[in-house]
Order: sequence, then C-alpha cells, then structure tokens
Amino acid sequence: MNLILRPGKPEDAQACGVICYKAFKAIADAHHFPPDFPETEMAVGLMNFAFSSPGIYSAVAEANGEIVGSNFLWESRFVGGVGPITVNPTCQNAAVGRKLMERVLHRAENLKLASVRLVQAAYHSRSLSLYTKLGFDVQEPLSVVQGAALNISFPGYHVRAGNDADLDSCNQLCYEIHGHDRSPELAGAVKTGTLSVVEYDGMITGYTTQVGFLGHTIASTNTGLKALIGASAIFSGPGFLLPSRNADVLRWCLQNGLRIIMPMTLMSKGLYNDPAGAFLPSVLY
Repeated sequence: MNLILRPGKPEDAQACGVICYKAFKAIADAHHFPPDFPETEMAVGLMNFAFSSPGIYSAVAEANGEIVGSNFLWESRFVGGVGPITVNPTCQNAAVGRKLMERVLHRAENLKLASVRLVQAAYHSRSLSLYTKLGFDVQEPLSVVQGAALNISFPGYHVRAGNDADLDSCNQLCYEIHGHDRSPELAGAVKTGTLSVVEYDGMITGYTTQVGFLGHTIASTNTGLKALIGASAIFSGPGFLLPSRNADVLRWCLQNGLRIIMPMTLMSKGLYNDPAGAFLPSVLY
C-alpha cells in the first residue's frame, strides 16, 4: 500500500467523516456495543469542526490517492488530547493507525507538551495494545453513563449558567484539581452556551463544559459533581464518562435510573497528576 500522510483540510471532512462513522460502527458492532456516532452526519459535523479549527492539528492518510484514515491532536498549553483516530475498515491491520498516531505524537513533541492523553474503548484490545506500545499508560477505568435527565438538586448547591466572568475561577479550580487549566475549552463553552457552574457558600466549586461525551466536568466534592449531573437537561452523545472507581457517584447514578452503556479507559503519555477532586473527563481526556 502506497501510504502518504498529509495535513488535513476542510474539504476532507466528508470523506473522513464517512470513514469515522464506519470505523466506529464496525468495531462497536463486532463487540455488541452502541457506536460513538449514531449517524454519518454527526461524524461529518465533527470533522468539519476539527478541520476548520486552528487549535486542532490534523493528519490524513491516503493510500493510492484515496483517503483511508485521519487523526487529530487537540492542542493546549500543557496537555494535548488525541482523537478521534479512525481507519477505513477495509484497511485495518496495515499499520495505518500506528502511523497516524506517530504523526500526532511527533507534533506533540514539537510543541513540547507536558502530556498527551486519550480515551479508548476498553473492549477494543487492538487499540489498547497499540497505545501501550506507543508509551501510553492506563490511568483510569471509565464507565459511559446515559439515561433520562435526573432533575435532582442538593441543598446549598446552586447550579447556574456560566459566563465570561467565571472563567478565571473555573480555570483556577481546574488547576487545583488537575494541575493544569483547560482555558480554550472553557472559553468555547461560554461561546456555545454550554458552560454551567455550581456554587456553594457563594463560591464556584465546580463546573461543566457539558455533561456528555465531548464535555469535561470537575468539582471539589462528589456532592458538587452530583449537583452538576443532576441539573443537566441532557447527557450528550453516548453519555458522560464517569471514573468507575468513584463508587459513590456511580452507585448514585445507578440508584437514580441511569445505566452503564460501555467501558472506556483514560490513558496518558507523559505527565499525569491524580486529580485532587471529583471529575468527568471528555472523550479526549
């Protein structure tokens, strides 16, 4: 196979989106789990966003002049998130995925990022093997949780929409819990209207960019995390990613009618700090 790797461009979105949908569906169907993208249009929409966003590095693989896969590095000052990485199911087991991963890891090295992270489907043993060979370590087992909105509140915990004035407090809280901030995602959540914060005693003690697959959430306590989950009107995508070791919150979710959809794994290469609080990672990290 005459494989060429090149930077992605907006006109690649349709072809890469179709491959993304087919690739995730094929592996999910093989293991009897729901796919990450329920329809092609959602995958194409994500590709349109990724290829047109200046803070996202893209790599596209071509074989004999035809696009066969893509991968992305979501860049920030400290931590980069990898994915989605997808390869046409007809080109599996031909080292395309490895080369796409090596390309974005090389980009991360050039940027001197302290850490690169990703989330993979725990039932996909081939991707776990590949990422482990490339230097990634397993950091957290995750459960994807989905269900109807809970409409649950907690005395003393006030959940409200976030705004620009909250960004400094949210970034500081993220730094205290994770050792780094996620300012680009926070700013983006304000623009799209998906940022929510939880206050206790008049102070912001948690926030979410959205409770769902593409959003991340942090809180000083499990009660604050429950308040953000309980106030969410919808759990976007396949669901939100809850660290399975947080038995208190996972049990609370199950007792309130939510269900576990599938297992996933948070992995990192480079610096990683155990969070000093409660959190829900995004599908990137």
